[in-house]
Amino acid sequence: MASDGARILWIDQPGIDSAAVGGKVKGLAEMTGAGFDVPLAFGVTTAAFEEFVAAAGLAPKIAAIRAALDPGDVAAVDRAAAEIAALIESAPLPEALEAEIRAAYAELESRLGASVAVAVRSSGVNEDLEGASFAGQYDTYLWIEGAGSVIDHIRRCWSGLFNPAVLTYRPDGVDLASPDNLPGMAVGVQQMVAARSAGVMFTLDPLNGDRSRILIESCWGLGEGVVKGDISPDRHKVDKVTMEVLEREAGAQEEEYRFESGAGEVQLGKLPAERQGEISISEEEALAIAALGKRVERHRGAPQDLEWALDASGALHLLQARPETVWSSRQAEGSADSADAGDAVGRVMATFLGAGRGAR
Repeated sequence: MASDGARILWIDQPGIDSAAVGGKVKGLAEMTGAGFDVPLAFGVTTAAFEEFVAAAGLAPKIAAIRAALDPGDVAAVDRAAAEIAALIESAPLPEALEAEIRAAYAELESRLGASVAVAVRSSGVNEDLEGASFAGQYDTYLWIEGAGSVIDHIRRCWSGLFNPAVLTYRPDGVDLASPDNLPGMAVGVQQMVAARSAGVMFTLDPLNGDRSRILIESCWGLGEGVVKGDISPDRHKVDKVTMEVLEREAGAQEEEYRFESGAGEVQLGKLPAERQGEISISEEEALAIAALGKRVERHRGAPQDLEWALDASGALHLLQARPETVWSSRQAEGSADSADAGDAVGRVMATFLGAGRGAR
């Protein structure tokens, strides 16, 4: 088991590796260790997932379903994904594992000094690595409250490991009938930021690969509006060398994603009239976000795709960081046509929240 079988690892612990907590949580740990303002989180490790699968006797059942599946039969793939999800989401956690997750959530509340809403994010072993195939195909659940609900959504992240897109993948030389060949999955549980404004940033121009430019896309409310493409974002283009705002373009935002306490979930709601037509970040905030991008790029030594949020006080938080994929994927596909840029940007947007969902 990864990391000597540890079930829970915190992002402010030293020496965390992606084999234990997956690419997404490993990235959060790296950014935390480098001194960036990352909301507190813990990872439920791949070892915890393995323990759960073993205790519930799921490995042979899942392996049999995968081995018998015709990846070309779309209906059969959907049925198989639903069958595996039902197995995982109905299975109880081992008592010791459940107790440790509950204790970690209680510690999160204790360290933050308040009742905590969290994002529960899948963190695949190869996710958020450069060129990762499955980044964005796993699940994220937003604004989850209470230990019991967190545990339910951890199960849903685990079941998302076998979603239809992943089930159709057939790696060469892997015996899918063997219970020993199940993929690994960790889950991140991260403090939610009640974002006034949020979005993504590319530390090169994704349209042409220009490394002297930074592109920022933003919206009012939670960044899911940018990621899912439900909202036309505001855009800032910043000169990385002179740190000047070169372009400032308003989107057409009439709605925002926010947590609705009555419904108990994140919903798309009407943007207050006073904010409609107003750009979601100031020029000064755009420059602060760009400066954050420069620091992360300098730390990692390569262009980055970042997710960020500004809270009600104007404090800037780094939510995710991963190697740049828009321009590099277009180069790999042999397409540098600007007409293809929208598709490329859309694909990378999906990598930030995956199948982002509110509490359900």
